[in-house]
Amino acid sequence: MEKFIVSALLSGFASVLANLGVAVFNDGLRPMLPEYLEGRMDRKALAATSFALSFGLVIGFGIPFSIGSTIILIHSILLGTDIIGTSTPRSKQGIILAGVIGAAYGIGLVYGLQTVVDLFAKMPIDVLSSLGKVGAPIIVGFSVFPALVVGYQYGTAKGAATLIITLLVRQIVTMFGKIPVSETVKITLNPDGMALLIAVIVMLIFAIKDKKTEKTNSNEMLVGIFSTRVARVKKNIIPLSIMGGLIAAACSLRLVAGDPISLKLLAESGNSKIFESGIVALARAIGFVPLVATTAITTGVYGPAGMTLVFVVGIFITNPLIAFVLGAGILALEILLLEFIAKALDRFPGVKACGDQIRTAMTKVLEVSLLVGGMMAADEMAGGKGLGFLFVGGFYLLNRTSKKPLVDMAVGPVSTILFGIILNLLYLFGLFAPVVPAK
Repeated sequence: MEKFIVSALLSGFASVLANLGVAVFNDGLRPMLPEYLEGRMDRKALAATSFALSFGLVIGFGIPFSIGSTIILIHSILLGTDIIGTSTPRSKQGIILAGVIGAAYGIGLVYGLQTVVDLFAKMPIDVLSSLGKVGAPIIVGFSVFPALVVGYQYGTAKGAATLIITLLVRQIVTMFGKIPVSETVKITLNPDGMALLIAVIVMLIFAIKDKKTEKTNSNEMLVGIFSTRVARVKKNIIPLSIMGGLIAAACSLRLVAGDPISLKLLAESGNSKIFESGIVALARAIGFVPLVATTAITTGVYGPAGMTLVFVVGIFITNPLIAFVLGAGILALEILLLEFIAKALDRFPGVKACGDQIRTAMTKVLEVSLLVGGMMAADEMAGGKGLGFLFVGGFYLLNRTSKKPLVDMAVGPVSTILFGIILNLLYLFGLFAPVVPAK
């Protein structure tokens, strides 16, 4: 019951903030809000833009990652609330309407996804058990992203050196990662988690030591130019803090996750992968700091999840009340330090430059991991005869020829789900026989 309540509060409140133009989740929509707020765009055009930018991502990205799991990818909720908030009138009645529709949407997502899971479970060909394998390569492969960031920013040689360090750390921890505390107790270090941690540290060392990237006072100048918009963000610090607290509480309940990797880690391994999930969420937050800070300064509109640090809070703090308080505090601190953060990024241009590369590298790693995972999952459904590889690979290549293609990241999950449905239809028509495992 508490998940339904928290989901309703989160989704309803996010819809209200979007309605008021205080916060929207879609990074592409945020720069559009000043156009509306300052009278250069009407409400219909804003709503149409919001729908065009967000609906495809909800259907093609958010929902597919959430199916088969009790955890919802936050994009499914907050991209939907962007549409709801901007599509309802900006009036007292519109605010209430946005809140009510948003709450109903949140409840519907929780209930609807469970219904879909139950429906898949009733199919003659088992799809769900294999569907979980879509995210399997992510856990191992994601340790590569810091090396990719270093490669993008500082050259292939340094990227390769980072990759070698990552591989060595993983192998050393695999071999010697069991530390005896007493005769009966041993601390076991996770190889993937430690490899990722060290790789992130190496990446940050390169970024902090970067003296070649030109130092500018671009953010400091932005703060001066857009002082009224910065003031608008700070004016809304209380509702934004509440929003941050609700997201952290939802994450602590394992209701939502901020990214596909954390979702897979938490969904498949429960609390045994908290450390790895937290590191992933923290690394992602580092990548979003420059983007969120800059767009907030220039638009006067914040993100409901802020710099995404609230997800780190929710992962590590499993008590929802404590997570709410800390999440609210973290988001409030972000806003109070907004000008300081922006100016500090000017002092460390390497860190600022790495922000874009982090997001790019994460996306590339996810695309590859999910495509490989989709092929593995689909082929397992079909009994390991190569049919799954054929379908997912073909789907990926044909998608690239489409006039309105799915984002590459979504191809693996979407094609695997579709393949599972097709297999069940083939079974009904006598064109596929399930493979019985050998005893």
